[in-house]
Amino acid sequence: MSVWRWAWTYLWSRPLTAVLNLVLLTLGLTVFGVVLQAQAQVERALQRDLAGVDLVVGAKGSPMQLIMAGVFHVDVPPGNVLLEDLQWLQQHPQVERFIPLSVGDNLAGFRIVGTTHDYLTHHGARAASGQWWDAPMQAVLGAEVAQATGLVVGQAFVGAHGLGQGGPTHDEAAYSVVGVLAACACVLDRLVLTATESVWQVHDDMHATPDMSADDWAALRADREVSLALIRYNTPLAAVTLPRQVNATSTLQAAAPAMEVTRLLSMLNVGTRAVQGLGVVMLLVAALSVWVALWQALRERRTDMALMRVLGASPMRLTGLLLAEAVWLALLSLVLTLVLTGGLTALLGWSLAHDVSLAVVDTPVWAVWWPVPLVALGVALLAAAIPAFGAYRQDVQTLLSVR
Repeated sequence: MSVWRWAWTYLWSRPLTAVLNLVLLTLGLTVFGVVLQAQAQVERALQRDLAGVDLVVGAKGSPMQLIMAGVFHVDVPPGNVLLEDLQWLQQHPQVERFIPLSVGDNLAGFRIVGTTHDYLTHHGARAASGQWWDAPMQAVLGAEVAQATGLVVGQAFVGAHGLGQGGPTHDEAAYSVVGVLAACACVLDRLVLTATESVWQVHDDMHATPDMSADDWAALRADREVSLALIRYNTPLAAVTLPRQVNATSTLQAAAPAMEVTRLLSMLNVGTRAVQGLGVVMLLVAALSVWVALWQALRERRTDMALMRVLGASPMRLTGLLLAEAVWLALLSLVLTLVLTGGLTALLGWSLAHDVSLAVVDTPVWAVWWPVPLVALGVALLAAAIPAFGAYRQDVQTLLSVR
């Protein structure tokens, strides 16, 4: 019988001990696997949605809030700003692209965003059916919005006031669906996009009264606001001068996404390290359990080892037997860890998409998971090292003399 078959038989000769060691090792490895996979997916999702956005400009408040509301659409904007206060940025020589965003309404919890076609171009969007809007009160649905609501091209809907479900609906201002976007695994999947003029028109109708004069209408239409603007530089020098210029010479606030997201990830890393510490403790407990099991097995198998030596087995073969048993344990735990990691990561991705509206990016397992097999084999072999060395030093006469 080969060493591997002997090792497999010996491993399951004590099933309760084997299962305990397998569970402990699997749990420790799963903690590592989930942390690595989730961290990579979240970082790639943030980098994907940040691509091409150098600056976010909006109302005074928290820079982080401005980034989370304008880039990832997971927070409420600090407030609205007059469009005319932003238009000087559109003409600024250091600005390559200027994208205004207006939020404030929702469809079944999905945000209705007033913007321009540049926002679609920025994310590389393409239509799965229909076309992009070309007039106010026309809407284009993200892939997830269309799937959740069941709306198709040609149907109409009304938005609800506010960014959460349950607000008063704008029954007097219905949108017409003219397009559905192909899934992009980006923020667009969970947005309803329309022209900025659509948002203004809806709220004009909401604030209008039957006795409003022509001057009141003119004042209402002149007071055009947006929530914020996304800006892309056309020169690296703008990163140094433009945010300072905006913050110092206007009532606006400029937030650099790269800086704020770096700060966010540094805060998340604190929790990540704490979870990884838990994984280390679990792996140490697993290593101790495996060591105790193999050392006890070495003492119980003295007779078997003596017979194997008499039949010609070398000390190295006995050492390999214990090491092979540890490797079997590591391989089994890796299979279970892979299944658990995939399931828990998928659950985390679903939770982030539905609760936080952050669509994570599927990362190939081996792109970030490769340290886990090394850790598994390292822990198992380290735990087996002392018992294996003891088996190597066993003398045949000593083994035969033990009763």
